[in-house]
Amino acid sequence: MAIISVILAGGVGTRLWPLSRTYYPKQFLEQDGPSLFQETFRRATLLSRPSEIYIVTNEVHQYLVRNQVEQMGFSIENRQILKEPEGKNTLPAISWAMHEVKKNHGQGTVGIFPSDHSLDSSAMAEIARAAPIAEDYLVTFGIPPTYPNTGYGYIAPGSPVQNGFVVQEFKEKPDEPTAAEYMKKGYLWNSGMFLFSTGVFFSELKKYQPDFARPFAAGDFGRLPTISVDYGLLEKSDRVAVVPLAAPWTDLGTFKAWYGIKPHDVQGNVGNAEFIDSQNNLVITGRKKTALIGVHDLVVVDTGDALLLCDTDQTERVNLLVKKLKDEKNPLADYHLEVHRPWGSYVDLERSGSYRIKRVTVKPGEKLSLQFHHHRSEHWVVVSGMADVELDGKVIKLSKGQSTFVPAGITHSLGNSGRIPLEVIEVQIGEYLEEDDITRLRDNYNRV
Repeated sequence: MAIISVILAGGVGTRLWPLSRTYYPKQFLEQDGPSLFQETFRRATLLSRPSEIYIVTNEVHQYLVRNQVEQMGFSIENRQILKEPEGKNTLPAISWAMHEVKKNHGQGTVGIFPSDHSLDSSAMAEIARAAPIAEDYLVTFGIPPTYPNTGYGYIAPGSPVQNGFVVQEFKEKPDEPTAAEYMKKGYLWNSGMFLFSTGVFFSELKKYQPDFARPFAAGDFGRLPTISVDYGLLEKSDRVAVVPLAAPWTDLGTFKAWYGIKPHDVQGNVGNAEFIDSQNNLVITGRKKTALIGVHDLVVVDTGDALLLCDTDQTERVNLLVKKLKDEKNPLADYHLEVHRPWGSYVDLERSGSYRIKRVTVKPGEKLSLQFHHHRSEHWVVVSGMADVELDGKVIKLSKGQSTFVPAGITHSLGNSGRIPLEVIEVQIGEYLEEDDITRLRDNYNRV
């Protein structure tokens, strides 16, 4: 039986700050290899053709999705990327995807996969074997717990059904003694992965969440409630089954979880650092030389513009820090030093109140919008590649070492018609240097 896949890629991963930020969250981070999103997409190809894989993300991340799929050598159509205008939790996201699957493919079976999990590829065969159960039940997948985790929900399995169980009860995230009791009773971790047939899903949706049962589009999100698929549907329905997955799985939602899957040295340390009399530490500092002496159970994360020091057992609370930063409107909650755009990326090299220096990279064949700025001028110096510059209606080409000046108020655009990435050093000077001082007149990415 063919299975269509839906990947949920709209989260922002606040508990993994400063690695994960609003405009470049954890599922897209490439740490020593493919991103979690790319690994999820590749696993989905074991069940579905690439043209049958749908991604629910948001407008901010749509180009990250497309770029990372293309990096793997796959192509993807616009209809496969569902762009949420605002985050509304998992029931709206899944319902929208299920409507699109039904519209484009008719009745079928759909696998739902979060994009930020670590999962052995052997699990896909186990998931496929659950397809017959999905003809009669909403299927969720449970992980046999290895320790009393307080960050996961739990599922109480009931009577057997084929290679799974009818769900007896869902349990919210427990305290540690309760989690230990759940383990003794044979409860399973709730993985957040599902297998739904369109028939059973929409039948149950009409009973318990009729607002979601009617077809809707991105423009309807404002009227929809914010609710999870677990609370809004699965905990209400009496047609839910759980299938245990034996394959290794981790929800990489915290640095403690990341620590758990990384190779350790003999003292339990993870990361490229010097460790003296130090045990069970996680260090992520890029190329910066780092040394730890006489400490244990620490998370150390340095991204150049932000430094996090945290006890390993306190990593669940990092999201409280991110909330504080957002309340203060601090851009460190949202942006890395490197910011990705549909045409490429830029890196902030230095800034003060009156100037800002960036390294701008434009991908081959891409072009920035035709735009102007009210409050700043810009000086561009080409350091690699060939630049196509449109300046006040005139088009010129600049090669390595050449430069141009863009006064405030003058229309301009920067493009790369070459075959290698274009790199430009941009020096901005002005009284206001933020990204919202852009008036777009023409754009290839529908941002005008």
